[in-house]
Amino acid sequence: MKKVTFASKGFVAPGLVTLIALVLLATLPRYATAYTIILVTGILMYIILTMSWVIFSGPTGYVSLAPAAFFGVGIYTSAVLGRALPLPVVIAIGGAASFCLALLIGALTLRLRGIYFTIFTFGLGELIKNLLLWYEVNITGTRGRFVILVDNKTIYYVMFIIFVMTLLTAYLVRRSKFGLALQSIGESEEAADHIGINVTLLKVVTFAISAVFTGAAGAIIATRWTYVDPYIAFNYLYSFMPVLMAIFGGMGLFYGPILGAAVIAYLEEILITRFPYYYMLLFGLILVVVILFLPKGLVDLIQRSRAAYRQLRWQKGDGARKHANT
Repeated sequence: MKKVTFASKGFVAPGLVTLIALVLLATLPRYATAYTIILVTGILMYIILTMSWVIFSGPTGYVSLAPAAFFGVGIYTSAVLGRALPLPVVIAIGGAASFCLALLIGALTLRLRGIYFTIFTFGLGELIKNLLLWYEVNITGTRGRFVILVDNKTIYYVMFIIFVMTLLTAYLVRRSKFGLALQSIGESEEAADHIGINVTLLKVVTFAISAVFTGAAGAIIATRWTYVDPYIAFNYLYSFMPVLMAIFGGMGLFYGPILGAAVIAYLEEILITRFPYYYMLLFGLILVVVILFLPKGLVDLIQRSRAAYRQLRWQKGDGARKHANT
């Protein structure tokens, strides 16, 4: 009888690749240049935003445009409390504040569906931005705040920890009964309700959990900037980029959004550096082309390439066998 091992089932290779990648990322500041550390920090930040979005919106099908609101809350938490409290406490408060905001908003709005939910979540970030701007201009007499700076290596290590926690949470949710319940909501909310799933509670809790990592990422990335104001903190691009990155990578497999976020974040950096006046135009054209020709994302391209490679190898092997027989 043939012995079946984990390697034969394809478990070792992905696990080994993941372990090597994590070790390389964990030790990056020991051998990388300052520019590389800053670049990878930005990539990790976008992966966190994207995977946080995927935790809720991926299985349920609810397209949330609220990441900018949670990210901005984390940024302003760091700006307001950064000089008074230790950095780990500030980051924890940033995540907790985003959790509480998402819990409140989710309880009020997750009965909405489709485009109504999407529009409301987008309006949430704009509402908070303008309320905060009005408060600063009319009450405090200022517009924006200076942020206490932290060295790049510390920012990187903190971002890496949040990155690992985000991926671990997304993986556990995806592989658990909790994740199956979310998928059933995405397939048929009425059917999920009829089989005994507390649909509203599950959606609200998942929405709030996903916001924690977004807020924590905002709290640490703010320490890299000298100054923030409501327009910087609650930039609407932070709501749209996670959606585009997830679609670009493909949500069929777990690593799809990770790949999409990494590629787009790196592409954005290259275009900004080399074409500072035209990068948005070039960036938009690239995204349009990819969405038109790769509607299922990079994951689909990789899967089709692997299938074509296997087919080519089989044809070569079959031809070699026929030649040997003759």
